[in-house]
Amino acid sequence: MKRAVIRAACLAILAFPAGLATHAAAQDGPPRRVVSMNLCTDEMAMLIAAPGQLHSVSYLAADAGSSALASEAGGYAVNHGLAEEIFLMQPDMVLAGTYTTRATVGLLRKLGIRVEEFEPENSFDDIRANLKRMGDLLGQPERAASLAAELDSELAALKPGEGPQKTVAAWYANSYTSGSGTLMDDIIRKSGLDNIAARLGYTGTARLPLEFLVLAKPDMLADGGSGEKGAALAEENFVHPAYRALARESIHTDIPAKYTICGAPFTAEAVRLLRQAAERPKPQ
Repeated sequence: MKRAVIRAACLAILAFPAGLATHAAAQDGPPRRVVSMNLCTDEMAMLIAAPGQLHSVSYLAADAGSSALASEAGGYAVNHGLAEEIFLMQPDMVLAGTYTTRATVGLLRKLGIRVEEFEPENSFDDIRANLKRMGDLLGQPERAASLAAELDSELAALKPGEGPQKTVAAWYANSYTSGSGTLMDDIIRKSGLDNIAARLGYTGTARLPLEFLVLAKPDMLADGGSGEKGAALAEENFVHPAYRALARESIHTDIPAKYTICGAPFTAEAVRLLRQAAERPKPQ
């Protein structure tokens, strides 16, 4: 009932453009009340925003399986990406991803609320660019520059040594993989490894059939570290006998999804985990 009342109120506001003036008014200086409705903008804003500047983050920010800053998320109001709940928070800026629900983004803009959208990070260069943009939007350029420098320092410390490259396959639920042009591909390259999916010509996130994976014979297997494999139908690919045989012959490492879904200094942890795994010998 409460949600229906709120939605009706928002629709009523849309019917009277004059009522939008207070939200469309120009504001001097950095935003004072920011709401983020996307996991990746949640994390960047939590890292960069000044105390009290960030009011709300999405419910995904508190999910320890997806968010590297789940414990920090408890200090903010939670939103579920609904235009009516965000409108009532009275933000002067909303942060969203380019794939965030288009209806919500469109309605917020019709309500006169400033919405800034961020492209997903597909490389470490994208991470640096988004950190800089977030810092500029929040009026915290020095903090953003410091985070970018922290990321570069971490990567420099993890620079791979000389020697033959090992091959690695990133394989997830429903047999999905990360090909070229993805953040995971850049993570693999920064680890000094060779991405099997990219070698096979896959781009973006795509399905890699088990048959192709077995024939490729990767030195290493990396997955999302989602817990007990096969616990859900989407993870049946992990319990197939052919995959289990391949896993026994390969170096295996779990790369928690929270380090690869979004980009930030914590993404260097995925590089570190791959580097550590690459130093282990293959099972005999």
